[in-house]
Amino acid sequence: MKQSKKVVILIDKKCFLDQDEIYLFNRGELYRSYFKFGAHIIERDGIQGTHFAVWAPNALHVCLVGEFNNWCSTNSSMVEIGSSGVWTLFVPEVLQGQLYKYEIQTKDGRVFLKSDPYAFFSELRPATASIIFSLEGFNWQDQVWMEQRKGFNVLEKPLLIYEVHLGSWRRNEDGSYYNWRTLATELLGYVLKMGYTHLELMPIMEHPFDGSWGYQVTGYYSCTSRFGDPDDFMYFMNQCHQAGIGVILDWVPGHFCKDAHGLGQFNGRSVFESEENQQWGTYNFDFAKTEVWSYLISNAVFWFDKFHVDGLRVDGVSSMLYLDFGKTGHSLRRNVKGGRENLQAVAFMQRLNEVVLQCFPGTLMIAEESTDWPLVTYPPYVDGLGYNYKWNMGWMNDTLRYMSLDFPLRKDNHQLLTFSLTYAFSENFILPLSHDEVVHGKKSLLGRMPGDYWQKFAGLRSLYGYWMCHPGKKLVFMGGELAQFIEWRDDAELDWFLLEYEMHKKHQNFVSALNQLYRQEKALWENEQDWSGFEWIDVNNHQQSILVFSRKAQSPDDFLIILINFQANSYENFRVGVPNKGIYQELFNSDQEIYGGKGQFNRSLLIAEKVSWHNQQFSLTLNVAPLAIIILKPKTPKTPKTPKLNG
Repeated sequence: MKQSKKVVILIDKKCFLDQDEIYLFNRGELYRSYFKFGAHIIERDGIQGTHFAVWAPNALHVCLVGEFNNWCSTNSSMVEIGSSGVWTLFVPEVLQGQLYKYEIQTKDGRVFLKSDPYAFFSELRPATASIIFSLEGFNWQDQVWMEQRKGFNVLEKPLLIYEVHLGSWRRNEDGSYYNWRTLATELLGYVLKMGYTHLELMPIMEHPFDGSWGYQVTGYYSCTSRFGDPDDFMYFMNQCHQAGIGVILDWVPGHFCKDAHGLGQFNGRSVFESEENQQWGTYNFDFAKTEVWSYLISNAVFWFDKFHVDGLRVDGVSSMLYLDFGKTGHSLRRNVKGGRENLQAVAFMQRLNEVVLQCFPGTLMIAEESTDWPLVTYPPYVDGLGYNYKWNMGWMNDTLRYMSLDFPLRKDNHQLLTFSLTYAFSENFILPLSHDEVVHGKKSLLGRMPGDYWQKFAGLRSLYGYWMCHPGKKLVFMGGELAQFIEWRDDAELDWFLLEYEMHKKHQNFVSALNQLYRQEKALWENEQDWSGFEWIDVNNHQQSILVFSRKAQSPDDFLIILINFQANSYENFRVGVPNKGIYQELFNSDQEIYGGKGQFNRSLLIAEKVSWHNQQFSLTLNVAPLAIIILKPKTPKTPKTPKLNG
């Protein structure tokens, strides 16, 4: 992308928003509609001013009100372009930084005061006005990252995501939020220290209620004012990319909140919405309206284009896919084929992913999809939805259910650990240990673990080890690395004081070390699209609750042997089958004392014997600590150096 000057005036001698663009918008095909809709500083016939455009179909009258006219609609009428529902107005003043709204009069005499659906900035809640803000002129310095991203094949790269709620990660001493520039130092520094590859930010689009965590949006194009202005967010993104960290945003295209200044009942009746979402008390977007396609697809493109984000995690995909989502009885709807699928939403998602991934190669479109909908991560030309990753909710539910079981019950529920491999390669999966798993009475991850104090920490380490070594990319919610005892609270910062206690600090050390191991070992991420990258060595040991398996890189000589003990028993001289003869080294052991363990690790090299075991030609024996993960790697013989000859 070319560098912009600090002040950019778009030259428009005739019509800033032309008929062809409006035609495409109405057809659902104007994928950068934010270039022309909303408030833009332009030059018209030699006069610098501000152009406004809003979609308000079937309105009787639309006026612009704001600070610049004392919120008076007199002499600020907008003009509808034909019968398109698009209203425009050019004000011959540069109104950068001014507050504004649209006054919409309906044909039955009602008047509504609405924020701009395309506003780039908004007042800090509880105030609700839009703010005229130019997004041009930022001095981006992430060109190397952006160019490299184009050739980034995420399927064969490590993806280790740290999910963050910015309002409760850390706060100032007075309880106020960090701003973007502080986060660019503190949060980015922490992510680098811990070894994550990506940040995922819970929604940063403008929203009125802190307790919604950003999932009930009023300003889809407005970077929330809670943490600064859009330039500050650009600074944050710039710093992340220069440091080699990718950033994913949570994005909510399925539904929006009912607040009076927002999208709901925009002209006194349904414009953006199809119906009420009874489960969440919101409105569902109407995917039968092509203008909604233009609005939402443009919004996805907007965050990639203007802020250089690296991915979107699409929230609530299941709620869009099914007409009967969250409904019962008489409220059930069917499509034209008699099914429960929302065919318009399916087509919308296919188009969305085609547009984004074609325009921004190397980026991520991630579906939070909780059902068994097929082909989520397959391309639309084979009837897929077109995402390149899907959250593996089945793995998460089964694994956390197993880990919550008391030790005697685990042997009869062994399948909860192993069932996920029957479908692990059916989609491109991310394994989520997200915010949803540590709220609403579910307990923290540490709080789910059975046993005494030490066993809880050891059990949490075994969970993290299984998560890291199971096929699939990784996502973990903030606070898990601190081993918080209590659930996540959105109204306070994480319990950072826990790091003053030995076991919590050691757990943080464990997580950091495991993260670094994941990033350095290709076998854990390079080859996980099919069974060629995974092999069970012992899947049936339910009596001892032990799993043994191999992870393989693309090179046949690069593989790991992983053993995880999910019981509180320890074993000496435990025999494990391995595929090759030679010497193996213990690459990682969660029972090391530096991680909070008891130090029952294998200090010496392990020699594979010609003893068939676990259907492998060779085997070795090792010590197995309770509730521990052990990772072995064959030790490659060093090639002797050729002696140099004198003369």
